[in-house]
Amino acid sequence: LDLRQANLLLRPADFLDLKLGRQVNTWGTGDMLFINDLFPKDWNSYFIGRDDEYLKAPSDSLKASLFSDWVNLDLIYSPRFDSDRFIDGRRLSYWNGGLGRRAGRDAAVDADRPDDTFRDDEWAARLYRAVGSYEIAAYGYDGFWKSPAGSDPQSGRATFPRLQAFGASGRGPFAKGILSLETGWYRSADDLAGDDPFVRNSEVRYLIGYEQELAHDLTGGIQYYVEQMLDHDAYLRTLPDGLRAADEIRQVVTLRLTQLLMSQNLQLGVFLYLSPTDHDAYLRPKASYKIDDHWIVELGGNLFLGEDDHTFFGQFERNNNLYASLRYGF
Repeated sequence: LDLRQANLLLRPADFLDLKLGRQVNTWGTGDMLFINDLFPKDWNSYFIGRDDEYLKAPSDSLKASLFSDWVNLDLIYSPRFDSDRFIDGRRLSYWNGGLGRRAGRDAAVDADRPDDTFRDDEWAARLYRAVGSYEIAAYGYDGFWKSPAGSDPQSGRATFPRLQAFGASGRGPFAKGILSLETGWYRSADDLAGDDPFVRNSEVRYLIGYEQELAHDLTGGIQYYVEQMLDHDAYLRTLPDGLRAADEIRQVVTLRLTQLLMSQNLQLGVFLYLSPTDHDAYLRPKASYKIDDHWIVELGGNLFLGEDDHTFFGQFERNNNLYASLRYGF
């Protein structure tokens, strides 16, 4: 049983809402791409075809929402670090840099998670307001890299170095559709100089997206996403012999097409991730049919392609799958 929602809602004042307990939090402008949304993700769920909503994993948090005529503030505190449900080899195979090959249960990731309540905590904040038809926001985060971003050279265990992040976004109408912009600075607090080969370097991330209705009941969206490693020269200078160097720039383009048919009961969709720098891709086709007010049947697939075994999507090529689901809602 994976409990996603169990919380207490309070409104102690007209300008303040409180939510305490297990909850799913999210913000940012990306479509299945995340910069300032540093809440836990379930990548195993996403890559095997569970409904998209389950990509966003729950956390045990206190959320305070403060409202005013000028600006609004969301503040979320998690007393204990909630990591991503990352690919660790137990369900899906992955690229193991230490072994120089794909690995699975034979070399599952052994991670040293920060788990000291109130000491290994997380803070996330969003300040936002509407400006005409546009919504702008600023973000802050203090915690840890959500998936392993380092290793202990003595034990060989994967680690979660400390991370602070600061960013901004904007979203609103443009031409015939909706334009979104987002950026974030990832400050890798345990390696500010970028010269520790066992801790991921600081980064700047960028995202621009556009979506619009292309025809009746046909919508399309495109995004361009960039990860830029900072202090790349220091990273290369201190990289141990035999380890594969990461590129300074990683780019990803996404494309989404969604068609509604049969009085909008049948939905056909495809979502494509394509990286021109990694030379890999990830395709998610699906078809879902609403049988009645309660039942939905869905067929889909997760198809990974890559020229190399070590790139982000290429490492999952042996995890290609087709799935079918029947869902009941009430």
